[in-house]
Amino acid sequence: MQVAQSLYEAGLITYMRTDSVALSPEFCAQARQWLAKQDAENVPQKATAHRQVKGAQEAHEAIRPTDLTRPSAQLRIDLSADDFALYVLIWKRAIATQCKAARVRQTTIVTRSGNIFWQAKGQVIEFLGYSKYWNNLSADVELPLLKSGQSLTLNQATHERKQTQPPPRYSEPKLVQVMERQGIGRPSTYAPTILTLKERHYVDLTKGVLQPTTLGMEVDRFLQDALPDLLESEFTAQMERSLDDIAEGNQDWQHFLTQWNEEYFAPAIENAQTAISKHASPLSKFTAQNHAQNQQILQKSRSRCPECQSPLSKIPSKKLKKKYFLKCVEGCEDVVLFWSEQSKKWERPRSKSTSPSKPQLTEYSCPVCKSPLEQYAYQKDGQNKVLLRCSDPKSRSDSLHKEVVYFQTGQGWWSPKLGDL
Repeated sequence: MQVAQSLYEAGLITYMRTDSVALSPEFCAQARQWLAKQDAENVPQKATAHRQVKGAQEAHEAIRPTDLTRPSAQLRIDLSADDFALYVLIWKRAIATQCKAARVRQTTIVTRSGNIFWQAKGQVIEFLGYSKYWNNLSADVELPLLKSGQSLTLNQATHERKQTQPPPRYSEPKLVQVMERQGIGRPSTYAPTILTLKERHYVDLTKGVLQPTTLGMEVDRFLQDALPDLLESEFTAQMERSLDDIAEGNQDWQHFLTQWNEEYFAPAIENAQTAISKHASPLSKFTAQNHAQNQQILQKSRSRCPECQSPLSKIPSKKLKKKYFLKCVEGCEDVVLFWSEQSKKWERPRSKSTSPSKPQLTEYSCPVCKSPLEQYAYQKDGQNKVLLRCSDPKSRSDSLHKEVVYFQTGQGWWSPKLGDL
């Protein structure tokens, strides 16, 4: 999501926190034009439309590139390796949705030996279609040409002994797929959910799969006693459906909250308090061990704490370009340093009590009310950023002005809804 956010802010893709599969008519027309020039036999008779997933958030269209014709050679230079790889993934997926279907010839051969029937299946891809850009088809498996009633000679027979295996552990993509199928979470919550599981050491990523830790298993046992309903996937899915009904005006929120509190929440809290005393000791032990392990794992920096002069520890963070920030773990409170790209040194974050710099008026006009646009500076993930917005504070609160926001890119000011300034 961090990489996708950078592509969105650079104006290369549409809004990415969506699970909609709808594409704008303008993009579909652009995709057909591109295919007509580059891959004419892959253009369907009419623009392809895909069935929406039940419960999908359709406020935004599907994730897609804003311009299909951007030269990839230049993007490879301008973007980082991760940014470019994700952009290509989105580009291929978007163009594949507008192609013809693939044509696959499937063959099944059934033979008989006495009273036993044997079956062999094969397939040959006759026309690649969409799979030319998004290949999710298995490789060709050609079977020999046979006639009905033809006698066959057995050349070789082997057998393989197998035992029933337990279901495999989830990989990260598989876990997201299962959550999506069961109606749990939204695209913007999948990545943070998995990140939380790993950061709290409830699971470890081992050989590409998520393996529960001892701490994770103990927390699971505690929750099974304290809040058993909370661990049922249907509980979360039903909660999200109820919230959707409230948002759509189909259910009264006051009645829902009152009923939910009486029938579930109040009894659940009483049950949880009983379970806490039972599990407090084991959980405290695992939490203390986990904290001690974290202290040992953290790498030390050459930079020293400005208060106690002890070496600062490197705290990993995927939200930062530096991939970590510095913190004193020797007892000093609130000593945290972030890397500044402007000064090229480690600095403390700006205090919340410090008033932000006064916005500066620009020569640009608001496209809604014609008031001057102001340049507003803010901090995000320890980095200084700038945007343009309407200078009239009263107008900014209405619905027409919500889209009047321009971000600073390498090519100038750009808005996700209004385009280049």
